Amino acid sequence: MKRRSATGETELEHGVNMFKKYRNLLEELTRKSISLKYRNSWLGIFWSFLQPLLNMIVLSVVFTGIFGRSNKNVICYPVYLFAGRLIFEFFVTSTKMAMTAFRRNAAIIKKVYVPKYMYPLSSIFSSFITLAISMLCYIMVWIFFKLTGISGGHNLVLTWHILLLVVPLIIVLLFSTGIGLILSVLCVYFRDIEYIYDVITKLLFYMVPIIYHIKSITNSNLKLIIRANPLYHIIEMFRQCVLYGQMINPKMLLYSLGAAIIVLVVGIIIFDWKSDDLIFHL
Repeated sequence: MKRRSATGETELEHGVNMFKKYRNLLEELTRKSISLKYRNSWLGIFWSFLQPLLNMIVLSVVFTGIFGRSNKNVICYPVYLFAGRLIFEFFVTSTKMAMTAFRRNAAIIKKVYVPKYMYPLSSIFSSFITLAISMLCYIMVWIFFKLTGISGGHNLVLTWHILLLVVPLIIVLLFSTGIGLILSVLCVYFRDIEYIYDVITKLLFYMVPIIYHIKSITNSNLKLIIRANPLYHIIEMFRQCVLYGQMINPKMLLYSLGAAIIVLVVGIIIFDWKSDDLIFHL
């Protein structure tokens, strides 16, 4: 049987109604998260545009000679690198911000009742807005290399498949939300998880084909580990749309979407299980 609240609503109906009631607060928390990120910065939110560009330039200078030249699997290495870096940076930034959301807002949480999932969600949504701004930078970089032909930019292909880029973006949003909810709970009980996760993400950067192509890996076991990571499939689907002008691989789509939904459901279950106790541990 479906459990009902005191008003006779099912848990699902109650959750939906509460979300509608506090959606304006979610928007405000998201704005606050963005403004605080760039507070006291001269360039402000323009860093969302500039930072990924600078990262691409630095990584391209360092790794082009190793992975970019004479690699038939990579089209225009700087753009290839930029595409992978965008998705990965969103995942890391959003999950890290969600992880510390309760600690940053502990004073408010102890005084005012608000559905607690609003805090990690606002962190993830603010990072997604930053990703959208960074996409503008990516478009300009894509156009630059296509027009100049630098680093094989003339091989870049523009087809209608670019419209499918929303698919990997939505999947990475779902996946990051699930991971963010889990981490936000764990970080309240185990503060050291913040430092452990920082090490894990640094390792993950090199375990996902961002600076290299998976075909350059000769170890079959290592390839299997890389392919088990949903982030690999999400990044590759994004590249298929915006870099190669290809249709999304259906196997990659099913695997990454299934993994994202499973992680999201697990995150919701864990969060719902422990959300009422969080305030006693802040």
